[in-house]
Amino acid sequence: MMDFSTNTQYDDSSKENVPPGPEAAGVQRSRRRPVLGLLSENEQRARSLGRATQFPKQSSASDRSHLKPRSGPSSSSFEVCVEESREVVLTASGQPLDSADPGGEFSTLENEEVRVLLDLISGSCPDASTLSDESLTSDDVLCVFEYAEDIHQHMRESEVSFRPRPGFLENHPEISGDMRATLVNWMVEVVREYKLRSETLHLSVNYVDRFLSQTTSVRRDRLQLVGTSALMIAAKYEEVDPPDLDEFVYTTDSSYSRRQLSRMEHFILNALRFRMAAPTINQFLSLFMAIQSVCPLTQNLAMYLGELSLLDLDVTLRYPPSLLAAAAYSLASYTLSRLLWPEILRTFVGYSMADISPCITDLHQLYIRADDHPHQAIREKYRSSRYSQVSSITPPSAPFTPNSAAPAGTASAS
Repeated sequence: MMDFSTNTQYDDSSKENVPPGPEAAGVQRSRRRPVLGLLSENEQRARSLGRATQFPKQSSASDRSHLKPRSGPSSSSFEVCVEESREVVLTASGQPLDSADPGGEFSTLENEEVRVLLDLISGSCPDASTLSDESLTSDDVLCVFEYAEDIHQHMRESEVSFRPRPGFLENHPEISGDMRATLVNWMVEVVREYKLRSETLHLSVNYVDRFLSQTTSVRRDRLQLVGTSALMIAAKYEEVDPPDLDEFVYTTDSSYSRRQLSRMEHFILNALRFRMAAPTINQFLSLFMAIQSVCPLTQNLAMYLGELSLLDLDVTLRYPPSLLAAAAYSLASYTLSRLLWPEILRTFVGYSMADISPCITDLHQLYIRADDHPHQAIREKYRSSRYSQVSSITPPSAPFTPNSAAPAGTASAS
């Protein structure tokens, strides 16, 4: 069973992703980072960054003989062969991913070029100083009437192709839904420790699920490596000043080397075909709140409910991000003001209460069970004053039905 070992204290009053001053560098380096505990039966890995590791140029056929290929050829399916000091991603034809790139055009990119490319993609934001503490997209962008409908339509079309495959864990015998939830819980702690944006968390979880959808036989002692590399990619894509490679190595208590993280980053990017701009619950929430504004308390509660859904793989696979965002918006609004899905959003988004109601019910159950959930990082995050302590708000006990909706500005039946 995986567990956490961390004594980290969080300061939630400061802004996100603000790099520490020189005088604080020594203090921060000495602090314990959140570390995902490996399973007891896993082999002990080298913990020293200074210890040299030899990496073979090519894995032998005997080293890959224990892997079972997926039934039927597929250009988009891969296997992960884990050696003592190197991970090799194999396609269904048995060729290493870096020499049989499914996208073709990226097969010659080396790790350094990958990082440069991501830096160019993320770019530098000229208005970075005006970003709010939270990661919701600027309302000034989303409220432009001429483009709001096009933005929404593009996001709705894109979310279909950016969703993970149903039942993808069946291809990973050593990984369970509980292990994935433990990984997500740890990723929340890392995001909170480094004051990264919530969008970075949503993107990284999407990258993990999609990578596992495209691979087979990922070992459980490499699941944290996948999660850490996914966080590193998401931070490069989303953050103004992302943590560097050494910080991500340090976050894992040096369980993995710089080279291992860089190689896994390369494997993930190739498996996902460099398609990083996944629509997330967070993005849809920002759009909905730009169309129909809510109070900060409702906004924080909706974000909390959206993050809770990341822990439950069944909910993640059952509903698209747009529907989960609509359910989080409605449930948060109902909890605080007994309002549900406003008429303006019904018209703009196209979801009726009959569409949203099943998702609200499942999200409501997650909300009720959050106090007793074995993974508490999200509740602890939203218990802080920065998020108005919304995780301490008692969830409503009333059931949700399509008939319980009310027009904007009026109270619905409780």
